[in-house]
Amino acid sequence: MTASQTTREAAVRPAPSAVPRKPRVGIVGAGPSGIAAAKAMLQAGLDDLVLFERNNQVGGNWIYSPQSSHSSVFETTHIISSKALSQYDDFPMPADYPDYPDHLQLKQYFQAYARHFDVERHIRFGVEVTKIARLADNRWRVTPDRGAAEDFDHLLIANGHHWKPRMPDYPGNFAGDILHSHDFKSAAPFAGKRVLVIGGGNSACDIAVETSRVSASTAISMRRGYWFLPKFLMGLPADVLHQKTMAKLPRALRGPMLKWTLRLTQGSNSLYGLEEPKHGPFQVHPTVNSELLYFIRHGKIQPRRDIARYDGHRVYFTDGSSGEFDVIIAATGFITSHPFLERSVADYGGTEVPLYLKVFHPTCENLYFIGLFQPLGCIWPLADYQGRLVAKAIQGGWQRPGDIAASIARELAHPDYPWIKTPRHAVEVDYHAYRKRLIGELAGRRAF
Repeated sequence: MTASQTTREAAVRPAPSAVPRKPRVGIVGAGPSGIAAAKAMLQAGLDDLVLFERNNQVGGNWIYSPQSSHSSVFETTHIISSKALSQYDDFPMPADYPDYPDHLQLKQYFQAYARHFDVERHIRFGVEVTKIARLADNRWRVTPDRGAAEDFDHLLIANGHHWKPRMPDYPGNFAGDILHSHDFKSAAPFAGKRVLVIGGGNSACDIAVETSRVSASTAISMRRGYWFLPKFLMGLPADVLHQKTMAKLPRALRGPMLKWTLRLTQGSNSLYGLEEPKHGPFQVHPTVNSELLYFIRHGKIQPRRDIARYDGHRVYFTDGSSGEFDVIIAATGFITSHPFLERSVADYGGTEVPLYLKVFHPTCENLYFIGLFQPLGCIWPLADYQGRLVAKAIQGGWQRPGDIAASIARELAHPDYPWIKTPRHAVEVDYHAYRKRLIGELAGRRAF
């Protein structure tokens, strides 16, 4: 064949079709929510994937350290939702795990999950994201604290919302030590001290119980009345019993039924020197603790009202009483923060989070938030469904609402329960109702 014939044949031969470039996906955070989202990407074939993780291992908030770190767990932390309703649907926890695993078991579980689904090889460990900027072509440029910046077609934010402490502010000056529950790691440093814990949530109650084992005295100050749920009812984990019974009742009956159950098993708060709640048990995130009331009635923990002011080592309370303390531990929650994003893109530290399904940004179609919600239950298995929905959206199999701003407004106007208006409850959802919405959206049924 001559050179001219070869040239003519090449000219008429059809050019090979261009192979479409796979979308490049970035995920900030390799905690329980980030690895669930990554698994969903990989199962959908979206394997041009990078996870940025500031720690040196998988686990996020469940990587315990005896020193102050990113993690808020302490030496004796156990999960407050049961194994049955905390495990990922497609990766059960080991059969020998207890009903309420501790932090070490959970870290091992998340690491096993990441290995099983081949997520680990996509993680950049020891890399903290410092800045994210939107480019002219609407892609995202991620700048880490070390290494070069990288560009992504789609970006998932899974950096958690239990890491930036919210400190209380009361008049006066306290002469002792004040720390946030985020920095509480064990009870040992508080041996022989007069301890005051601020708060009525899960961390506050756990810390009060732990310090009371070694302290000279422990008191707990609450600004309002709380509902306290035991970890077990009728021999079952409380959330499992709820799933089998109350969750099947009409919503209007659930609150009265739970009130009746708690009154029958525990009595009223006044029997323990605690303020009665002015809200229903389904208007707040639950405080799940089987020991606080026991320790109060055994004289190991003294209940106190809200703080009025400080004066040296003396703390005055709103009921006129006072007491002297060496240390205050503020279990007063966290501020939702995404410091690497411009505030014009994401500023969710208030009482509302305007995202569709707590995931989809109203104006940035390729920006998604994973795990930015707090259920009456556990986040992780629901973050898995969030990831599946995002993967489907990236591949074009799921479409955002035509008027997403209106859909977000309807979602905010119709919460699962009438939550009290605090930043703590800005991302609150009911586990079962939210799961049903995510599964419905995956099946093509619009939630709002």
